[in-house]
Amino acid sequence: MSTAASPRRARPLQAVLAPIVLGLIVVLAWQGAVLAFAIKPFILPAPFTIGAQFAGNLQSVVAGMTVTGRNALVGLLLGVVIGVLLAIVSALVRVFDAMAAPIVSAIAVVPIVALAPVLYTMFGAGAETARQLVAALAVFVPVYFNTLKGLRQVRPVHRDLMRSYAASSWQATRAVTLPTALPFVFTGLRIASSLAVISALIAEYFGGPVGGLGKSITSAAASSNYGLAWAYVLGSVILGLVFYGGSLGLERLALRRT
Repeated sequence: MSTAASPRRARPLQAVLAPIVLGLIVVLAWQGAVLAFAIKPFILPAPFTIGAQFAGNLQSVVAGMTVTGRNALVGLLLGVVIGVLLAIVSALVRVFDAMAAPIVSAIAVVPIVALAPVLYTMFGAGAETARQLVAALAVFVPVYFNTLKGLRQVRPVHRDLMRSYAASSWQATRAVTLPTALPFVFTGLRIASSLAVISALIAEYFGGPVGGLGKSITSAAASSNYGLAWAYVLGSVILGLVFYGGSLGLERLALRRT
């Protein structure tokens, strides 16, 4: 009993320790390379310098993470809701699916660098709306396609069973199709969680209110404070990991209850 339980206890510990050890090795190798080759800070600052800047400007970094994180969260929620709802409609109505497919494909290839300035003009440079919409559009595409793929995974025998019960299309979708599609929905959510942060961050480069990690990175780099710029980059990495970890935890919680 104890010998069988010990490997199970060791697996979570290994899953945590392995990336920590690898991260320490990478950081030490990075620090050693900067010192050994005398790499200039504008090319690549030393990780210890970045860490010192991060700790010394923690309040500013957290403030930027809050702004970017809020915009990314609004965009994530909006993109997920619209993506799931439209995927359900596409799965139920073939005509709508045929009309929506080219539109969604076109949205998928719209570059953020071209879209953000246009949205700032539409909604005003003093509002966060443009950043949130950019994040929502980036989130919408993977959520829509993954959800639609999941909705089409229902076996014919299950569809026939629901027809034999005289279930409506919505009843069959709620009782059979959605539970089957749930893993695909969360796959799209995990992809979208990182895209929401990246999109909100990139949108900050092209205008809008002062605040957020994107603006902070450009301001620090423009003043030749490269260590601080990389500290804000570290903040964006942490923010992306928080979003990804949150979506992963939500997935495990939801699938455990189904």
